[in-house]
Amino acid sequence: MATAVLETTLDSRPAAEAYIGGVCFKQGPPRLIGTEVEWLTRDAGGGRPSLEALAHALGKHTPTSIDPESPGAPLPGGSYVTVEPGGQIELSSAPRTSAREVCDYLGEDHRVLSALLHDQSIEMYDGSADELREPHRLLRLPRYCAMEHQFASIGPYGTLMMCNTAAVQVSVDAGGSQEAIARRWRLLGDIGPALIAAFACSPQLEGIPRGEWASQRMRTWLELDARRTMPVVDAADYAQWALNVPLMCVRNSSEDWTAPRGATFGDWIDGALGSDIGRAPTSEDLDYHLSTMFPPVRAAGHLEVRYIDAQPGDLWRVPIAAIDALLSGPAVMQEASDAAASTAGRWRDAAEYGLVDVELRSAATSLMSLAASYAPDPEFVRLLDRAAERCCRGLAPVEGT
Repeated sequence: MATAVLETTLDSRPAAEAYIGGVCFKQGPPRLIGTEVEWLTRDAGGGRPSLEALAHALGKHTPTSIDPESPGAPLPGGSYVTVEPGGQIELSSAPRTSAREVCDYLGEDHRVLSALLHDQSIEMYDGSADELREPHRLLRLPRYCAMEHQFASIGPYGTLMMCNTAAVQVSVDAGGSQEAIARRWRLLGDIGPALIAAFACSPQLEGIPRGEWASQRMRTWLELDARRTMPVVDAADYAQWALNVPLMCVRNSSEDWTAPRGATFGDWIDGALGSDIGRAPTSEDLDYHLSTMFPPVRAAGHLEVRYIDAQPGDLWRVPIAAIDALLSGPAVMQEASDAAASTAGRWRDAAEYGLVDVELRSAATSLMSLAASYAPDPEFVRLLDRAAERCCRGLAPVEGT
């Protein structure tokens, strides 16, 4: 019944949108790319900066998660600042027509942001996992309180992910037809394990249970709630999966957004929650529920790639350039699919072993070489060639600098 109800909410389907398995994608020739890059932060004493200090440093760029009255104005290059639960800071680029533009504008905004924070003795540093500090949540918004409550029953990984990790996320247009959307979705999933291995650089994470992984950041995602973070192989399966994911929180006018434990959005649609929530879900509730699911590739009208560690220095540019090149046309997409075929689905192995695994190392090297051969920008060709050489040698990004 829940699936039928969901489908009836999608009867009006504008020509510019495609619905695959009940999920809306913005349909059109792939043109735009964007990114979100996160950094850990510390104050002069090495601790987490206070929210007050961050707000003072950011001024008019302060996000509403810290100050609800702030305009959250963009930086000069169009990027918006976000503060994550543990004080990590994120730059979300404006969508651009090329990876080159994304990197140039975001690089300039990074310099501006670094200067603003430096004036308040706050440093952004490029670790993808905090090696020294125990997790501590600064943001007290109802969303994050409910999130931590839901994850706490599973283990330490939820709080660690929220407070002690940083990533590079790449967003791309979905595609010009339902077939193209499904193909791009499938490719981004299939190349995921090899790209995790290629860019893994978080072997240590304070507070993690014993055991060294190539990407402790990705480990937190794999361990914290498999129902919410599992890969969805086919775009057509996304809507049914979303209905079966437990509610993380239910928005209301109070400070307590805790959801009934184990209840799914499908249960809510079917009326099985009764007085637990006291109202039927709205389309806005569905949109919010979709934002609380964290698969490696997420549907958001466009496609979000969420599986890459934060990179040392300016090397955050490399995964952006790689994904842009690997999606740049049918020929390269087919070659990329062939190169990644033997490692598709090996998410856990990629996070645990990285480039130590011979098959993953070979696939990562092939994908970096392929991206270099299709990249239109000379600087990206150089960076991707270096990444291919590094992968071939089994070196993590920080070792190849």
